[in-house]
Formats: sequence, structure tokens, C-alpha cells
Amino acid sequence: AKEYLFTLRETETENILSDLTSFRSELGVLYLNSFNRQVMTKLFNEKNLVFTPLFDAKPHVFVSRENPLTKKKKLTLEDLEDYPYLSYEQGENNSFYFSEEILSTWNRKMNIKVSDRATIFNLMVGLNGYTISSGIISSELNDDKIVAIPLDHDDTMTLGWLKQKQRELSPVARLYLEMLKNHIRQYGFQIYE
Repeated sequence: AKEYLFTLRETETENILSDLTSFRSELGVLYLNSFNRQVMTKLFNEKNLVFTPLFDAKPHVFVSRENPLTKKKKLTLEDLEDYPYLSYEQGENNSFYFSEEILSTWNRKMNIKVSDRATIFNLMVGLNGYTISSGIISSELNDDKIVAIPLDHDDTMTLGWLKQKQRELSPVARLYLEMLKNHIRQYGFQIYE
């Protein structure tokens, strides 16, 4: 029988970087966009981390299937004004640049910060809230309650993975990376090779 200990941590950007530099994690997954790319690339270099792009995605709005916004094929920022914006809490340091969401600088009337994905999904359903992400959403995990609608915005997210420069990935980490790439391909994205 196989034996392994595998930990999958969903955490703030700041913790991803500290987990890698302290060798607590072998690899981290995050994204760069036009807003955070310069600052994050500088941080990667300072912390001796290597970022490898996986794929590019256009921003999508995640909402509950019951949300009136689902009647539209594409959404604008104006469409979102009367709905609460759901985002992840970030740590105290550099939280502005560590923001998980694209369009962090856009001023919203209603904001709710939460610490985990389950709460975000519950508030999407309960409060007709929304968040912005890559468009990849697992129907197995959310029971088809959440849908992704393209956002009419010209920014692009580059999702990728990070590792310590001097550390080779273990066989388990390499296997995880291959499974992740296969999963992404199933959504129709072109993987950088």
C-alpha cells in the first residue's frame, strides 16, 4: 500500500510566500496581473523564489445560480455596483498588493471580507454577493450552485506556481503539478509548457 502525507493549504498570498521561504511548502499556486506583477516579481526575487506560469485567464464574476446577474452573458463593473463584493482577508503586511482579486483598486460600495472559500460561497447564495476570479470553478465541489460569468475588462490573470530556487520538487509535488495541469486543461485552457 502507498504511504504519504500531503497537505493542501488554502491561505493568503503572504503565507504562501512565507511557507515557501521557511520550507513548510514545496510549491505555491497564485496569479499575477497588471496591478501586482511588478511588486510580486520583486518579492519573488528577494525571497529566492521562482514563478512558473501555467496559463492565462480573463477575469470572471462568480455568483449564485439564483443571482439576477446570470441573465447576462457578460458583465460590466457597473452591473456589479448594487451587489456585495466578497473577498479574502489578507495579512497585515503589503495587503494592498497581496490582494487575491483582480481589480483591487476599484472602489466598491459594499464589501465583505472573509477567511475561507466556503463562507464566500455561502454568501454568494445567501446575500447575492459576487467575487472575481479566473473562471475555473469545480461543479463537483460546489454542487452547481455557483456560476462564472465573463467580466468585460481588459486585464489578464497569469496563474502559475512558485518554488524555492534551490529546491527540487519531490515526486509527490511533481505528480500534484501534473494533475493540476490536467485539471486546468479540462477547462479548455492552454498550459504554458
